Amino acid sequence: MPRVLAAVAVLAFTIYCVVDAVQTDDDEVRGIPKLLWLVMILLFPLVGGAAWLVAGRPTSILETLLGPRHGDGPPRGPLGPDDDPDFLKRL
Repeated sequence: MPRVLAAVAVLAFTIYCVVDAVQTDDDEVRGIPKLLWLVMILLFPLVGGAAWLVAGRPTSILETLLGPRHGDGPPRGPLGPDDDPDFLKRL
């Protein structure tokens, strides 16, 4: 039974990564071309899928979980109305 669960988990992970890679626009893929990512995911399901999630997606799964690194992405705006200078000027 554990072998079946492991096989199903690897299959589900591989399918998720393939679908995610296929749905990503070609110009947003990082690292190598999208076709090579798909080949890598299919040939090496665990390693290829993990590499896709960390290094190939437009937004890395690590950035999603941990937040963007300093200097990456657009500058963050005010967090609340009392931190917004434009809002305070209108009071």
